[in-house]
Amino acid sequence: MSERDSILTRIREALRLQAPARHGRGLPTLVEQRRVLPPVGKSEADWFALFAKNATELRATCKRVQDLGEVTAALCALRDAEGWRRAATHRGPVAAAQARALALPLMVVEDNSEKHALEQCDVGITECDALVAQTGTVLVTSRTTGGRALTCLPPHHVVLARRDQLVPDLPAAMQLVQQKFGDDYPSMISFITGASRTGDIERILVLGAHGPKKLTIFCY
Repeated sequence: MSERDSILTRIREALRLQAPARHGRGLPTLVEQRRVLPPVGKSEADWFALFAKNATELRATCKRVQDLGEVTAALCALRDAEGWRRAATHRGPVAAAQARALALPLMVVEDNSEKHALEQCDVGITECDALVAQTGTVLVTSRTTGGRALTCLPPHHVVLARRDQLVPDLPAAMQLVQQKFGDDYPSMISFITGASRTGDIERILVLGAHGPKKLTIFCY
């Protein structure tokens, strides 16, 4: 079967799935949405195993650690291995403390206006809003990362996530965001799924095309 035939076959299979009737009841509930989504398991251990598997397949590195002390040790090891000379972070208390522990010249961003200086940093260290097991996605917002530029311009993006931010799927992630911000949504909600990559030219995968070449996620 050719690649074209394979794609068309998957489209035909998807079209056979009947969407639940809404009968004017508004948006689908979480239960209704999950009926057409792939299963993710029932426990936190299942979710993390799936998240780590998906993130690895997407050329990201995912590590579960016991506490922030292990995060510090792992970051210092990365600093030495990759020869970081300058780091960037935002005013999140966890990210800022971990970045200071690197003992490097440190840029603390306020907003996206400092993008030219960010291009000179080797690593950007941020917090996040959720980890989505189903897709290996990191959900961030402008309020938890100091703006979009910090997650895009340094060549290595390091994400610090708490275990309670691990959710099974996208509906649960958006529910978490709604619980956190209510009706006062951030100006940016971004979904980071693996390291930046493209395969536009001759179907050759190139990392770092439109953002960080490396993505490392620590879950503590």
